[in-house]
Amino acid sequence: MYRYIKVVDRPPKILWKPFRYECVRVHSHLAAKITGCPLSLMLAWKLPPRLRHNFLSLPLARPASGVARRQYDVIVVGGGHAGTEAAAGAARVGAETLLITQKMHTIGALSCNPSLGGVGKGQLVREVDALDGLCGRAGDWAGVHFSILNRSKGPAVWGPRAQLDRQRYRHFIQAELLSTPRLTVVEGSVEELLVSDSLPDEPGQHRVTGITLVGASHPLLASSVVLTTGTFLSGFLFMGQTNSPGGRMGDAPSSAGLSNTLRERLGLQVGRLRTGTPPRILKASVDLSLAQLSEPDKHPTPFSFINTHVHCKPEEQLPCHLTQTTAGVERVVRDSLHLNCHIQQDTKGPRYCPSIESRVLRFPGRQHQVWLEPEGLTSDLLYPQGLSMTMPPDLQLRLLREIPPLHRAEIHTPGYGVQYDYVCPTQLAPSLQVKSTQGLFLAGQINGTTGYEEAAAQGLWAGVNAGRAALSLPPLALSRTQSYIGVLVDDLVGRGVTEPYRMFTSRAEFRTSLRPDNADLRLTPRGFEEMGCVSPGRHQEVLRVSEALQGGLDALLSLRLPASRWRDKLGLVGVSETKSSTLSGVDLLQYKDVSFQMLASAFPECLSPYLEFAQRLKIEAVYRPHCEKQRREMERIQREDGLSLPQDLDYLSLPTGLSQEVREVLDRARPSTLGAASRLPGMTPAGVVNLLNYVHKTSRRHTPPTHPPQPPRGPGQQEGGAGGLGTLSTSVK
Repeated sequence: MYRYIKVVDRPPKILWKPFRYECVRVHSHLAAKITGCPLSLMLAWKLPPRLRHNFLSLPLARPASGVARRQYDVIVVGGGHAGTEAAAGAARVGAETLLITQKMHTIGALSCNPSLGGVGKGQLVREVDALDGLCGRAGDWAGVHFSILNRSKGPAVWGPRAQLDRQRYRHFIQAELLSTPRLTVVEGSVEELLVSDSLPDEPGQHRVTGITLVGASHPLLASSVVLTTGTFLSGFLFMGQTNSPGGRMGDAPSSAGLSNTLRERLGLQVGRLRTGTPPRILKASVDLSLAQLSEPDKHPTPFSFINTHVHCKPEEQLPCHLTQTTAGVERVVRDSLHLNCHIQQDTKGPRYCPSIESRVLRFPGRQHQVWLEPEGLTSDLLYPQGLSMTMPPDLQLRLLREIPPLHRAEIHTPGYGVQYDYVCPTQLAPSLQVKSTQGLFLAGQINGTTGYEEAAAQGLWAGVNAGRAALSLPPLALSRTQSYIGVLVDDLVGRGVTEPYRMFTSRAEFRTSLRPDNADLRLTPRGFEEMGCVSPGRHQEVLRVSEALQGGLDALLSLRLPASRWRDKLGLVGVSETKSSTLSGVDLLQYKDVSFQMLASAFPECLSPYLEFAQRLKIEAVYRPHCEKQRREMERIQREDGLSLPQDLDYLSLPTGLSQEVREVLDRARPSTLGAASRLPGMTPAGVVNLLNYVHKTSRRHTPPTHPPQPPRGPGQQEGGAGGLGTLSTSVK
């Protein structure tokens, strides 16, 4: 029997929720907003019990005119992936937080591809989850097709990914936000920022003190403001030769005042980027028998460390299908270029997720992959990944029908392009606060990135730092040696962007240490002890896992046998017969054909207690030598911090493995020491190691050989070896 919370009139009343030892605010004047939709009601009953209660009983948002409070610690503008993580993160660190969104029902919406994770992106999702973020748990709840990309390669570059049910994901995020203490949600559009003189004892020329809403009678004040405007900042939608203001089809455009404030009042350098989305296709009109079937993994891997399984059972998950473009697709693209104003402009678009027009023009004569992906368990639509396009709708249909499985396709919603403003991210500090403006933080596409995962990671980091700033706590920074979030932020603030930035594993120099399997060990303890954004329950679980993994490694290291004994114990494994040295259990796990389960069956008394962590122990053993090498390199860099660098070094042509970006950074700055080089914006740890190796190598090459000291010569003695021999013969006489 399910019991509803009784909704009360304003002022808000604090109601106790026994399923989560926290309080929520309930406002009656919008309480029916969510329960008025039958579909929402049906989906609500499928939410976890902890969230179902909120989803059915609480209002989604208050109108701007109904906000009684005028002062908050943090105000977050935007309800996308960056905004939701920022608002939840700020509230978790203890800040009274207000989230402002144009439409409550679009909070957590998957504006483009209904998927989460991937190569590099999956690592970000795992790290956001390790810091108690939302998107990993939402992905586990809403996923309908789970797979690990790059599985044929090492675990360090595996890419956890899931195809999602759009509605389930959105409703999970909304319900989670409603259950977050100290968080209020308001529907409204921001008119402009409130800007005042900077505080004299802090860096910066300006200070943001709050925002004004369109149509509001009074401003809303805050110590910190986080802008997560996505594609809405001076956004324009393009389809064929038509364009209109907006950041997403069906939503109102943002106020021009906000962009003007950033440009004119704060003097920030603002650029222009573009992106796009493909048409949505009616599933019933597609002949999937003509496409290649791609099944989900038989054993789905959750994103969240606190989940042991995903919500959708393996047998209920949906397949994806793969097809390819044809010569007819290229013909349609070329014939329609004069009708496509979006593709004719020189605004930078995403290199790694380009439109089909860009792909055809850049790689003529090639076939391009198209993935036909489900949009949900009950959805009648397919998402054609790889077919983002901005040509007129009739030509979009003509193009689709040039692909065999889509020869009778019908379009539900046409594709379109978006152009929007972004703030050059080199103007940000590592906390994602604007250097010249106190109290203003930016996260997501406003910083020049693309993708849900990049936005969520920035949102969490900006929200945590905004909350800490509001509570008079010092800002935090993550090194690129510690996390992919650190790599992302360091790339943005140190190098900037010239095109929409996407995360890849290749961007992380220490990716063998920054694996998706150990994000909890790397970040959760710090998130609890230093950042204050991780719950005690999650922290205790990580301590348990860490202790168990260390115990398992110690047990493996204690097992030391000659290679012949290991062969006798384990049977036919790939241990060389000529190998005579003693090997530990960790050494054995580094062999591809040896699993922890095999070792546990041979030594059950000491290894069976750790079977729960069999895969993690295998991965730890495989990467142990690599991580040790990287640790020694970092310690070596720290010892050599004061090493002098020759001022005549030609960094642009040094015969060493420095990237062109790093060479340009060094050439501009010309640091005097290795430590100064390591602290340059845009300098990478791998670059520091390569520079250190080069300087040591050349110094050894040019250092003259040393000779033992010679005794002083007496009168009449000759220099060199003859004099020495003469002296010796004289003394013998």
